[in-house]
Amino acid sequence: MATTAYDRDVADTGSRPEQGGRRVSSEATPPPASRKATIRTVAAAAGVSTATVSRVMSGVSTVSPALAQRVREVAEQLSYRPSEAARGLALGGLRNIGVLMPDLGNAYFHDVVKGMHRAAADTGFRLLIADHAGDPANEFATAWDLMGHVDGLALLSSRLDLPRLRDLARQTVPVVLVNRVEPGVDLPMVGVDSFTATLEICAHLAGLGHRRVVYVSGSELAWQDRERWRAVRTSGRVLGIDAARVEAEGTLETGYAAVDAALAHEPTALVCFNDLAAIGVISRLRELGLDVPGDISVTGFDDIAIGSHVSPTLTTASSPRDALGRQAWQLLQEALEKANPSETTTLLTATLITRESSGPAR
Repeated sequence: MATTAYDRDVADTGSRPEQGGRRVSSEATPPPASRKATIRTVAAAAGVSTATVSRVMSGVSTVSPALAQRVREVAEQLSYRPSEAARGLALGGLRNIGVLMPDLGNAYFHDVVKGMHRAAADTGFRLLIADHAGDPANEFATAWDLMGHVDGLALLSSRLDLPRLRDLARQTVPVVLVNRVEPGVDLPMVGVDSFTATLEICAHLAGLGHRRVVYVSGSELAWQDRERWRAVRTSGRVLGIDAARVEAEGTLETGYAAVDAALAHEPTALVCFNDLAAIGVISRLRELGLDVPGDISVTGFDDIAIGSHVSPTLTTASSPRDALGRQAWQLLQEALEKANPSETTTLLTATLITRESSGPAR
């Protein structure tokens, strides 16, 4: 009768043969200090084959539980760590997912990545995170570098142009766009409906009597910025709001720096690309002796945690960051499993949150 891999693993649990009139000890003998433990060292100490050690360390379930436990204990005693490349070969993949974002300092992206991490960890994947500082050339180069080390890649708020996105779409490593929707690009996409939420913010301000509004922008390369500015402009037609735009980058510093140019338009409200920009704006307005919202109202977007703890608390739109991360992982998982997703483009809903930073027009 043929012997299976499982049978050989179970046979490994038996007592080891005697050598030179004495039985080999079951205790692992550490290698000399000058030598690093290898898979052969662990196999010899545990009395099993190197194939068995490989299967145990890779998490393959064909090894008997008792034997797997023994091998892990010996590996721990010898401080053995398996090669990640070898683990990848054994598992049929690297079990790594790359996540590329424009700004590691933005808490919004942290929350999205946490959602991805929680979902991916349940299936044994880890995240490799990189920042491209909003530079499209750097983003493209980093994406190419990551592709050699990951099974799939998530691009958060990508700044890449369409030709480069199509280049990535043609590669064998699956790519998912997060917070960007681009017709004509053959990639799974998930985002937040910024247009509708920003229109709701403008309607809220119009209901408070605001008619002259300035939009403090994000990066012009960001899809979310284009959608939010489109909503502000639409509010001019449907709500009677006179809107202007001043350039910023969606950070505390650029929000702060944009205030003087914004005030030149004599607005009664500033609609900021995100909460970070709004907090920077409020800081500068305070320096200028202007009261928020008594003299001027300010709104943000994303509802990051700090927005409810600043003074005044921030009117914003709550973006479903955890759900966004989980949905991004689901799309990547479907691509990895070669499954056909029911929808390749998904838009999640953001909810208006009214707080103290918006009030009646002066």
